[in-house]
Parts: sequence; structure tokens; C-alpha cells
Amino acid sequence: MTVASEIVELGASFFRRGLTFGRTGNLSAVDTDGTILMTPTGVSLDRLRSDALSRVTADGHHVDGPRPTKEAFLHLALYRARPHAKAVVHTHSTHSVAVSCLRDVDSSNALPVLTAYYAMRVGALPLLPYHAPGDSALGAMAEVAASRHHALLLANHGPIVAGDDLDAAADALEEIEETAKLFLLLRGQAVRPVTDEHARRLREAYR
Repeated sequence: MTVASEIVELGASFFRRGLTFGRTGNLSAVDTDGTILMTPTGVSLDRLRSDALSRVTADGHHVDGPRPTKEAFLHLALYRARPHAKAVVHTHSTHSVAVSCLRDVDSSNALPVLTAYYAMRVGALPLLPYHAPGDSALGAMAEVAASRHHALLLANHGPIVAGDDLDAAADALEEIEETAKLFLLLRGQAVRPVTDEHARRLREAYR
């Protein structure tokens, strides 16, 4: 399967399962020639075509296809911060966005470690301050945060995740959404999260 077809398949899967909606969310992956394939601006993730994706260089030069997502700068910031990353996924998933809107969320780590899989696939999730969609000022901030964390939560916006490939990035993003759902369901209850020590062991074992 080509990188382009993997992007198309993942976009359709995200849309079908309600992880994104309308014309929101964007995906990218490094192609075999080192350029980056991105979803175009203004196209729903369930209507992607492998022959109609945007192609940009690592320094952001648009070389082929339609105009890339207006949040291309965020993807490029994560690739710069994480040179081994081969994919970046970003959605406006409902429960993750809901958590990003809460006033009392810890900005250094927006979600508690409620399950082992969250510890394995996400770890810590910094919350970055609100910026309007497409505001390039967020790029430098995201790049600094991404040098330490592969998953970020954008305030009043949604999660963005870098991974070794599209599957790894998608797994982490889905884990964020499911943990956000659990977090909201359990709000106000006495919660027993995974301990810091168990979370550390899991991160080290599955790094």
C-alpha cells in the first residue's frame, strides 16, 4: 500500500468512526522520496483521493497537488522536533476538545493515566495555549513542546500527534480520545489512576 493510500484509508476511518467531522482534521506522512504528503485544505477526510493530496518539502515548500491544510506549519513543526517521526495526525475529536476547553486542566499534562494503554501510547499530554486556527505563532510553541512529547493538546481545538508511522500516530490519538471520554465520565468521582511507577515501567517497556 502506498503512503497516499494509507492517508486516504485512515482519513475515511477517522470520519466513519466520528473521530473527525465536516471538513476538520488533517493528516500527513513522509513519502518514500522524503517529501511530505498532506491532506488538502477544505477537504473532508472522508473525501480524500490518493491522487489529490498535497505534497510539500520538509521546509514547507509546496511542490505538487492542491493547497495543503492551513495547519501544515504545525505538522512541519512536529517533524522538525521529532526527526524520526514519519506521520502526524490532528483531529477535532469531541471528548478531547471538551477536555481542552476545561478551565482547571493541568497544562503540563491534560489527562491522568487511567489505563495501561494510555501510558504506553501517550504518556504525558501538554496543553498548549489557545491560538486561532492557522495562527503560525503556535508553530514555535508546538515545536518546543514536541521535542519532549509526541502528543499535544491544543486549547479549544484538539489533539495533534506524531508517530513512527500513521498507525502509531492514529493509535495514540485514539487513546487520547478514549481517555478523554473516561476522564469526563469519571469527573467528580474518586478515581484510581495508574500509579506513576507503573506508568513509568510501561513507558520504558513499550518505548
